Amino acid sequence: MIKIVLAEDQTLLRGALATLLSLEDDLNVVAQADDGKKALQLVKELHPDILVTDIEMPELSGIDLAEKIVQENINVKVVIVTTFARSGYLQRALSAGVKGYLLKDTPSEKLAEAIRKVADGQDAIMPEFAKDDMEVHDPLTDRERQILRLVENGLTNKEIGEKLFLSAGTIRNYLAMATEKLNVSNRIEAFKLAREKGWL
Repeated sequence: MIKIVLAEDQTLLRGALATLLSLEDDLNVVAQADDGKKALQLVKELHPDILVTDIEMPELSGIDLAEKIVQENINVKVVIVTTFARSGYLQRALSAGVKGYLLKDTPSEKLAEAIRKVADGQDAIMPEFAKDDMEVHDPLTDRERQILRLVENGLTNKEIGEKLFLSAGTIRNYLAMATEKLNVSNRIEAFKLAREKGWL
């Protein structure tokens, strides 16, 4: 029996996924979480074989979760089920140690099949992702990504600096580097392009 923890912040979708997976004889959803922190706690407590998680969630994203699982040496394999068919997200997920990456419109039998593959030590990445998309690499550093997310939330350079214990000038320098790497003219265009590419 493959033990699964399911992390998804949309209640209706989480319930539907749990029900569909539980119809499979060899899959057992042992717990559900509506945010990333709860999911991490459940994984530590219950020692499931697989964590099935969304990307965008409160507290910790699915990719943050995967990174923490690797950092803390937790023995669970991660399968992401998302609406985002963007190579940037996939690249970051694979770098974080994710073993399965599927879209939310995947038929339930395909999801079950992917979970079995991952539990068996194989990767399960949806074929929708073209090889040439994968060659466009994320140019941003973690710090630039962090700052662009705060720009997206409407914070000024001064407010971002206070939050990250850095000077406004340092924030300005990071944003200048990010806009140059993304070949855009300002911080607003930078976060919009980074979001569109799946790099945030």
